[in-house]
Amino acid sequence: MAGTVAIIGRPNVGKSTLFNRLVGKKLALVDDRPGVTRDRREGEARLGELTFNVVDTAGLEEADEASLAGRMRAQTEVAIAEADVILFVIDARVGLTPSDHAFADLVRRSGKPVILLANKAEGGKGMEGTYEAFGLGLGDPVPISAEHGEGLGELHDALAALLPSEPDDEEGKEQEDADRPVRVAIVGRPNAGKSTLVNRMLGEERLLTGPEAGITRDTISLDWDWRGRRVKLFDTAGMRKRARVEDKLEKLSVADGLRAVRFADVVVVLLDATIPFEKQDLTIVDLVEREGRALVIGLNKWDLVADRPGLLKELKEEASRLLAQVKGVPVVPLSGLAGQGIDDLMKAVFEAYEVWNRRVPTAQLNRWLGDMLEIHPPPAVAGRRIKIRYMTQVKARPPHFAIFGNQLQELPRSYTRYLVNGLRETFDLPGVPIRLSLRTGKNPFDKGGRS
Repeated sequence: MAGTVAIIGRPNVGKSTLFNRLVGKKLALVDDRPGVTRDRREGEARLGELTFNVVDTAGLEEADEASLAGRMRAQTEVAIAEADVILFVIDARVGLTPSDHAFADLVRRSGKPVILLANKAEGGKGMEGTYEAFGLGLGDPVPISAEHGEGLGELHDALAALLPSEPDDEEGKEQEDADRPVRVAIVGRPNAGKSTLVNRMLGEERLLTGPEAGITRDTISLDWDWRGRRVKLFDTAGMRKRARVEDKLEKLSVADGLRAVRFADVVVVLLDATIPFEKQDLTIVDLVEREGRALVIGLNKWDLVADRPGLLKELKEEASRLLAQVKGVPVVPLSGLAGQGIDDLMKAVFEAYEVWNRRVPTAQLNRWLGDMLEIHPPPAVAGRRIKIRYMTQVKARPPHFAIFGNQLQELPRSYTRYLVNGLRETFDLPGVPIRLSLRTGKNPFDKGGRS
């Protein structure tokens, strides 16, 4: 990929709309209100034959460092320092503001190549603002409309002249495709400490944190290397009850978190150890199970808990009782703030990933099935016994099994639960969703079998 491009500018000039246009999908939340984007957000952009890493940043604001706006500004300054090219966006309809001039000075001092973009330039009023942008002294402004996709040809030409050339390394690219990172989503209620944990994992203040609940609004994806294994981390907005989600932005954020769960291989549900297993925590675990993802429970803020050995045993028992649908799910105590327990968490993540991918040979499955039927035969319905003939694993991720036989639609849930629990225990499948399909008809591997 040829270099990194950072999109910067004051709030609400259309940076996230441009980011979405370049990456080809709606990864960033977009709203008319200023300040929607709060963290740096990265994606792979494609413009013509150019491919590059693009970074969407919070709107630049002059603010005290300790404030949320100040921390957002600090994130943007880091993005500028790491970029090869800067796209400085102004709102052509509004024209230049004192903030535009102040941050043009910041960009100029960085010494990085800059492309000045006059966004929302469609129409006569937009062109007036574009001419005004010459006054910033950052070269000729490129008029664009990120919303309507206008001016991208001119942007392509400007970027092609400034981006570093891409190395011709097909072999390396093939190896990269084969070595796909494990996708890990960190989810939980608001203020459970998700961003603090991710920052500690990465070893840098990569995401905004603070005492305010709900700072993270977008799902942020980050590349990370843990002990030589590639990981793509997704930090998500806090998920709360739908009835309490009234704000439009928060609805978008929660939907974004749900998408992150669907894209993930392993989901870490982060609980606050001082108030664990709230109703919303259980709802989130249900969602992860329904989506068929591997699961790990992280007990964050463990450094604030007294009588730790006794409490951990108690919470593991509670998890077993409350989360029967993912029985055996690993429960890992940790502290994102203190940096404790991260190695244990990642070991649990990779173990869960292996279980999620596990396949059981058909011969072993059917020997086990014979033993289970002998110990506890299926019940009779209307004087006729339900007959189970055969079993196979349909797929992994999560483990999905199919049983074949007669009258299986009459099989009580208690009996399918008996089979699922047996599969989990015998074939070492703790903590992952297990799917079981009932198929009436002949054994597909036995041509002489009867329906």
